[in-house]
Amino acid sequence: MKCFQLLLLFVVLSVTVVAQRPLGSGKVVDLTHPFDASTVYWPTAQAFKLDTDFEGMTDKGYFYSAYRYSAAEHGGTHLDSPVHFAKDRYTVDQIPLQQLMGAAVIIDVTKQCAANPDYQVTVADFQEWERQNGSIRPGTIVFLRTGFGKHYPDRKKYLGTDERGDAAVAKLHFPGLDSAAARWLTQNRSIKAIGLDTASIDYGQSTLFESHRILFDKNIPAFENVANLDQLPLKGFSVIALPMKIKGGSGGPLRIVALL
Repeated sequence: MKCFQLLLLFVVLSVTVVAQRPLGSGKVVDLTHPFDASTVYWPTAQAFKLDTDFEGMTDKGYFYSAYRYSAAEHGGTHLDSPVHFAKDRYTVDQIPLQQLMGAAVIIDVTKQCAANPDYQVTVADFQEWERQNGSIRPGTIVFLRTGFGKHYPDRKKYLGTDERGDAAVAKLHFPGLDSAAARWLTQNRSIKAIGLDTASIDYGQSTLFESHRILFDKNIPAFENVANLDQLPLKGFSVIALPMKIKGGSGGPLRIVALL
């Protein structure tokens, strides 16, 4: 009986300590680009638009403002849900919350991408990271730092073209994830999600979007147009990535932060 009482006291004290602990006592880094008229969208997608319903003093003497917005699901800092390229996989609202938060790492390929805007992150890049930092643990969120985030929202530098419409798609040039590396991740590692500082997990010249298809078939979502990856270490931080909860959605605006 005494042992049980001691055990109960230990549990109560442990819960109290956890409850009183602040969510994050370290630095918080915002990984989200703001949504406005300059937000980068796919050349064929509807851009972000904010209209004013009312802004100013009311006839009762107080200030009031209200706006309405419209945009495509996929643009700015956003989430691609698996159903975007894989039938019967998770929609935005179906992704378990625990899959959108947790320990994260960065694979830094800025040097490779500076020399080649069409660079695709390889299996060798992941293996080299692991040689120096240890194996990517199960349940990790992986980010690819290409360095292209510094160009946002300059569409010409960031996407390779500032043109819009169907003809502009063939002129896209930015880095992404090689399909062989996507397959290696799904077969050899157990990650929660993947993100990067470009407009797509597949590189700009992709026409088959194989990395999307490989990852999404395994219900691994992607975070695209992620901001400020240059402010993060290669490991030792956590991420919370919460999208707009669009029922049945293939994607949506994402507010994502890193906790150091």
